[in-house]
Amino acid sequence: MSPNYMRSFSEGCLRPPTVIGQFHTLFFGSVRMFFLGVLGFAVYGNEALHFSCDPDKREVNLFCYNQFRPITPQVFWALQLVIVLVPGAFFHLYAACKSIKQEDILQKSLYSVFYIFSVLLRIILEAVAFWLQIQLFGFKVNAIYICDVGALEKKFNITRCMVPEHFEKTIFLIAMYTFTVITVVLCVAEIFEISCRRLGFFKNQ
Repeated sequence: MSPNYMRSFSEGCLRPPTVIGQFHTLFFGSVRMFFLGVLGFAVYGNEALHFSCDPDKREVNLFCYNQFRPITPQVFWALQLVIVLVPGAFFHLYAACKSIKQEDILQKSLYSVFYIFSVLLRIILEAVAFWLQIQLFGFKVNAIYICDVGALEKKFNITRCMVPEHFEKTIFLIAMYTFTVITVVLCVAEIFEISCRRLGFFKNQ
């Protein structure tokens, strides 16, 4: 791919054709990623090391932690951010290859339909991630986790484990749910803005 294509692709990703899309990029690229990258590491970075069960044995702690966290929240949210970016990235890659200018996207029906479709895919992916997050993490992190260790063939089948910083993790969970909701609202608002521009209520940029 030529440098011009790469430049067009990067400009399309960083400066979408709508005002709300540009705000979404700012929100998505700065606030959400900063929150996950910096605060997420601070809250979840050493969780496995401080996760302890009774009895406090390494094999029991590891087994119960893997049961408690089938996937770590940092990995899940990082995958969510990357996957949600894919529809928009494909559209802007297509626009760069076809030499489509940003101002033409809202003026031509075919381009507008493709762009709206990419936004709808983003909404669907966010909704799926929201549902998966509920199934994996719930809305609250309890201080005590009851672990089934029957597979380890111990004298006991159930053990209690202490979850470190459970209150901080609960706050972080709620924040990530909130970010997902805000992103979906921005996507819906972006579709509304495109529709209004196409109908002539707003002047195109």
